Amino acid sequence: MDSRVSFIDFENKDARLLDAYSQTITGIAGKASQSVVHIQVDKKVHDRRTNKQAIVPASGSGFVISSDGYIVTNHHVIEDADKVTVMFSDGHVLQAELRGADPSTDIAVLKIYDVNLKTLSFANSDLLQAGQIAVAIGNPLGLQYTVTAGVVSALGRTLRAKNGRLIDDVIQTDAALNPGNSGGPLVDSSGNVIGVNTATIPSAQGLCFAVSSNLSSFIAGKIIIDGKVNRAYLGIAGQLVNLTERIIAVNKLQKKTGVYIFEKVADANVNNNELRTGDIIVEFDDKPVGSVDDLHKLLQQETVGMRKSIGVLRNGYKAMISVTPGAMK
Repeated sequence: MDSRVSFIDFENKDARLLDAYSQTITGIAGKASQSVVHIQVDKKVHDRRTNKQAIVPASGSGFVISSDGYIVTNHHVIEDADKVTVMFSDGHVLQAELRGADPSTDIAVLKIYDVNLKTLSFANSDLLQAGQIAVAIGNPLGLQYTVTAGVVSALGRTLRAKNGRLIDDVIQTDAALNPGNSGGPLVDSSGNVIGVNTATIPSAQGLCFAVSSNLSSFIAGKIIIDGKVNRAYLGIAGQLVNLTERIIAVNKLQKKTGVYIFEKVADANVNNNELRTGDIIVEFDDKPVGSVDDLHKLLQQETVGMRKSIGVLRNGYKAMISVTPGAMK
């Protein structure tokens, strides 16, 4: 057997495989880029030198999800925006209105008025698997319509939002993201959105994150219908505290920590009269509470206005009381 023929066959096979991968990526980019927008924002910021408000330009990415002009992006892209404009890949520019935003998931929805808009569809992120192709499209550092490819590195991550709440169901990817990619789509090999690019870790390489498509589409739907996402709260300020082994054993607690209430906030929408400063919350609606994050997860929209039982430690012993959560403003 001629070794040269074997080498040529191997080389051609590699070329065909590489070509197939390239065709997949270029096909995704060609399909999705028409729906991806470059978002330009004028933000109001406080100038400490002059003690006055100043307008500072910023930019990010977004993508069209409906033919009537709804665009999904990140909350931090449009936060404190005085003016928002979007530019499409063909160069035409439109002014956008802010429909609403949810800081707790870093998702926002814009509205534009135009015709013949190309849209992107959300995929079911529950079906994702680590290792599958992930393509990010956006405008990193102002470089418009940049495509980066990688894989889904991990699923089910959590990420801390700017308001302190945890964003659940976050996708980790090694598709390179930079400032300006925020709000752009992370898409699969079919060109469907599997996540909304939201964050990177500057000190690390290949650690980038996107809010999953299932969570993003749910939040976007709530914003489009109601203009916001309603969440419950108790009108308290709390912090995590460690519990002693004796207290855990005596009260048969499932967690080693609780939420210490150091302040009650007066609010007409919340009935928290039975709560006291100094109480340690260890249970809500028959579910164990070990941290503020645990409490946030349990305080969903469905609990607003509903009388709920809550377990607190007083003088070392568990007491059951009632609260009625209100809607977060």
